[in-house]
Amino acid sequence: MTQPTAHTILHAGDAQATDLVTLTYDERFLRRKVLTTVQGDRFLVDLEHTTSLDHGDLFLLTDGRCIEVIAAEENLLAVTGPDMPRLAWHIGNRHTPCQIEADRLLIQRDHVIMAMLSHLGATVTEVSEPFTPEGGAYGHGRTHAHEHGNTLHTHSHDHTHSNGHSHDDGHHHPHDH
Repeated sequence: MTQPTAHTILHAGDAQATDLVTLTYDERFLRRKVLTTVQGDRFLVDLEHTTSLDHGDLFLLTDGRCIEVIAAEENLLAVTGPDMPRLAWHIGNRHTPCQIEADRLLIQRDHVIMAMLSHLGATVTEVSEPFTPEGGAYGHGRTHAHEHGNTLHTHSHDHTHSNGHSHDDGHHHPHDH
């Protein structure tokens, strides 16, 4: 018997799901992989390009079934503080995926970012919850790490300040070209 395959992604509300697959934020960025549903059925994901999936998206299988993507619980940091815009700016400046809520920010656990935020006056609490961060500004679904094909491109951010000196922030990203 041939394993059902998903070549197509549907958005939430486009079809009725017959089963669910629970994936972490990192697992929701894929092109080709065998997944197992909560009911124990296996299927192959074989997409044309690496794709960022959102909570609620659906895999359309070759046998006609639809499998809904559910955001898995993950180990996160809940960030609160008196100057939330400033904290959000520092998180974004480090290209850290961030779930923005009315009274807190959620990010993946990272001891370096945790120390930086604490130093800035934030209250940082470890939590375990589903993680559905904001997508990229240009609709890619990810703030970075867009890789299409097998080409990895890196760049650095060279910032020049009004006082005439510049610095390289030293981080590099894979980019699609």
